[in-house]
Amino acid sequence: MTAISRRPTRLTLLAGAACVSLAGCAEPLDFDLRGLGGGFTTANAVQAPLADRPQPDDRGVISYPNYQVAVARRGDTLRDVATRVGLDAAQLASFNGIDADVALRRDEIIALPARVAEPSPATGARATGPIQPVDINAVAGGAIDRVPATPGVQTAALEPAPTPAAPRRQTGNEPIRHKVERGETAFTIARLYGVPAASLAEWNGLGADFAIRAGQFLLIPVAQQQPPRRAPAPTVEATPAPGQGSATPTPPSATKPLPAEKVAPAAEAAPAPTQQAAKPAEPPKPVADVGKTTQTAKAGKLLRPVSGTIIRDYAKGKNEGINIKAAPGTAVKAADAGTVAAITKSGDGIPIVVVRHAGNLLTVYANVTDVSVKKGDSVSRGQSIAKLRSGDDSFVHFEVREGFDSVDPNTFLN
Repeated sequence: MTAISRRPTRLTLLAGAACVSLAGCAEPLDFDLRGLGGGFTTANAVQAPLADRPQPDDRGVISYPNYQVAVARRGDTLRDVATRVGLDAAQLASFNGIDADVALRRDEIIALPARVAEPSPATGARATGPIQPVDINAVAGGAIDRVPATPGVQTAALEPAPTPAAPRRQTGNEPIRHKVERGETAFTIARLYGVPAASLAEWNGLGADFAIRAGQFLLIPVAQQQPPRRAPAPTVEATPAPGQGSATPTPPSATKPLPAEKVAPAAEAAPAPTQQAAKPAEPPKPVADVGKTTQTAKAGKLLRPVSGTIIRDYAKGKNEGINIKAAPGTAVKAADAGTVAAITKSGDGIPIVVVRHAGNLLTVYANVTDVSVKKGDSVSRGQSIAKLRSGDDSFVHFEVREGFDSVDPNTFLN
């Protein structure tokens, strides 16, 4: 399986708003705004239990059919890992986007650009070769074949003399190898693949701050392989013979007579009206418009944070906002009056500003610089809160959220 490199579906998904409710918590901040809701995390994203990361050999190598990785030891640098596995330190450093002499965390995953000698008992592995998936069908078929066909007295031959057991090979599914892109966090990656962030950190030796770097390779945890269960044989109900079974119920009319019908006399006809001026018919009363969609007020009420060109439009699940490009240093303005809910930074240290407005509305301004407000400040409509960065990064990533759900900012802009 080749490494997957995915551009982030959003520059930084409302990063620092987690500070609003998690400022006093011991857990690391959830950098995608879910902490604002108080309780919604990725911890329950996976219903099935996840497997433990496979054990490396004495060199720290974990081998899969399509790639290999090395696990760093305490005090290792990339140069130490390269020496241990027999690769060029400069090539290994370039492949992982890190200097060869930078200290690594214990259990940090290092992607290998080329295959090294396969793990074997000589290198401290259980068996020779890469980790292979379990053939569940073969295991289940062999178990069923060993079940006696008919009950009764069973005879068994004498067991042969025991022979030394061959080392059991490690088995498991090959995980996706994700290459971190600029702006991604451990939380957005965990949410992307539907795994708990804690499991992602455990598999990849992340620190307590869950920090990752652009160009880093992460192994995505895989689910445990559950053995198949034999379905119980269906029970067959006996068909009753004709004339047997439940008794036919007695109809109500056969036990009680019908009540006597009382017919009221017809009302006398009303006398014909005398010569009288005909009154105009009253207009019908309005009836509730049931079943029709109520027309909502026009959503557009926000100012554009900058006047420029939209270089990337909103796409639900891919780009949770719009990117508006303008000249470097252009003032980024608040789309409406509100309160600064959070100011934080992306994985690359780029500021992100979150403003809360009336009606449970949030606006987010990412990829900015020179932030001129602080958390808790009240801002007015059109007030300058930051500036655009220089060079090719002179654009603002602007999001509008109703609660925690992103909406198309174009429907709110004047």
